[in-house]
Amino acid sequence: MKIIFGLGNPESQFNNTPHNVGFATVDKLCKELGGTFKKKKMDALISENLVNSEKVILAKPTTYMNNSGESVKKFVKKFKIPLKNVLIILDDIDLKAGNVRFREHGSAGTHNGLRNIVDMLGTQEFARLRVGVDKPDENVDLADFVLTKMSEEKQKLVNQGIDLAIQKALEFINE
Repeated sequence: MKIIFGLGNPESQFNNTPHNVGFATVDKLCKELGGTFKKKKMDALISENLVNSEKVILAKPTTYMNNSGESVKKFVKKFKIPLKNVLIILDDIDLKAGNVRFREHGSAGTHNGLRNIVDMLGTQEFARLRVGVDKPDENVDLADFVLTKMSEEKQKLVNQGIDLAIQKALEFINE
């Protein structure tokens, strides 16, 4: 079994914001796998899928970004899933919009959602897939930037990154 978490905030007002790129990615991946998000378990909306005879759960924590680890920890504990089978998809201000970076482990950096997951799991030994959203201008508050709707031009670039992230997620599933 594998579990892929897309990070974001659960209310529709956060759609098309940098912080909801993780949600947008798993939404698109879910459609590609022919699934739907119709269940809520362990503080997350989930989609249960079968890929090459392996169960793959897609999850969107409903705990809000900065408390994502609460939901992740519940899944890991309940399913006793090895962390090598967990993938976290999130936004990254340190990557140019449209770029992605996959790592099997590493630090949380400046990302509060990822930092909470590390704190809750007590380890950094899980895969993460970062989707670039660019840095805000110097005079823009980071919290405002990640929670403000993206311009159409920026959204197009981010969508290219989401497409790349889906390819990487499918590779992760098929490992």
